[in-house]
Parts: sequence; C-alpha cells; structure tokens
Amino acid sequence: MGDQYSQRGVKFWISAWLPVLIGILAITQESTATFGSDRTDHPLRFLFQLIVGPLSDSTWELIHVILRKSGHFAGYGLISLTWLRAWRKTLPNCRFVTAALLALLGTAALASWDEWHQSFFPNRGSSPWDVLLDCCGATVMLLLAGLYVRFYKRLGFSMSDSKAH
Repeated sequence: MGDQYSQRGVKFWISAWLPVLIGILAITQESTATFGSDRTDHPLRFLFQLIVGPLSDSTWELIHVILRKSGHFAGYGLISLTWLRAWRKTLPNCRFVTAALLALLGTAALASWDEWHQSFFPNRGSSPWDVLLDCCGATVMLLLAGLYVRFYKRLGFSMSDSKAH
C-alpha cells in the first residue's frame, strides 16, 4: 500500500486537493466583514429588483435572508463535492460511503471554523444553525453524487467511461 502512495507525484496531489484548497480560500474570503449582510444588502437588492421590480423593505428582508441561507446550502454542498473528489482520488480503493463521510467531516469542520471565524467581526454572526444548514447542503449534494455514481454503475459504465462522454 505504501508504494501506491509514494509513487504519486506532485501533479497528482495538486490535481486531487487544489479544488478543496480553492473552495476553502473562497469561503475564507466570504467569511469576512466584506460579505456581512449589511454589505450585501444593497447590491443584492439592486440586482434582485432589476429582475422582479420594487419590493417593500419587509419583503426584501425575508428574500435577503433566503438568498444568504441558500448560498450557505449551495456553497457548502459544492465544496463537499470537492472533498469527495479529493478523497476518491486519494483513496481509490475505499467505498463511496467512506469517501462521502470523509467529505462530510471535512465540510463540517470547515463550516464550524467559518462560524468561529465570523464571530470576530462586528457585522457578522456566528450560529450553530448555520453549521447545520451547511452540513445539510453537503449531505444533499453527497446523496445526489451517490445516486449519480450508482446510476452509472447500473448502466455498466465505469467512472473512466463517463469521462469520455
């Protein structure tokens, strides 16, 4: 087993883990005061109202919360896929469920760190509910990935066959 890992070059490790690192860096930037709700309110409202027209303040408040929480759900769902891909490349003989659990663990750790990091900014909040929401987004995306993989196995495709299409 040791030979299998020692023969992998730098390109392999970069290819496997660079998407995870990019996702972590993106979340690190989004976790700053610059992306607090007080700073995203005006630009998002402007764009939203360009599409749907004027909104009352109370309606916009609700939509703004929904947009921000949807961002948590989708963003952490996507980063969980980068973790999944990295684990599947790094540990090619492990079961999908094992790689998915490792991906969920990495995503949960990142979500927890993100909330802790936000607690240091006066215009940001920190909530365990956001960690739960992030983990729900990751879980949904990992389940969809599992269904996708299972679907392709049933059709007789291997993952290498699907790359050619």
